[in-house]
Amino acid sequence: MSEEKKEKVFAEGFIFKKREGSPEWVVGSMSIKVDEAIEFLKKHELKGWVNLDVNKSKGGKLYVQLNDYKKDDGDLPF
Repeated sequence: MSEEKKEKVFAEGFIFKKREGSPEWVVGSMSIKVDEAIEFLKKHELKGWVNLDVNKSKGGKLYVQLNDYKKDDGDLPF
């Protein structure tokens, strides 16, 4: 039984950057382009929520991706 490979959905309007040289408790900073982010959030919301993951590419670049995981009953994972 093979799993279907899902295409990545990048979170439009969201940029996450690691802040080098900052205190260890500071992970990074997020920039949000309001118009793009609002459109993206409205398109992908489920019960008023959108789940996003901050990931690292093979090249080391950080990016924000839609987490569309749902429990077997179709509900949110939390």
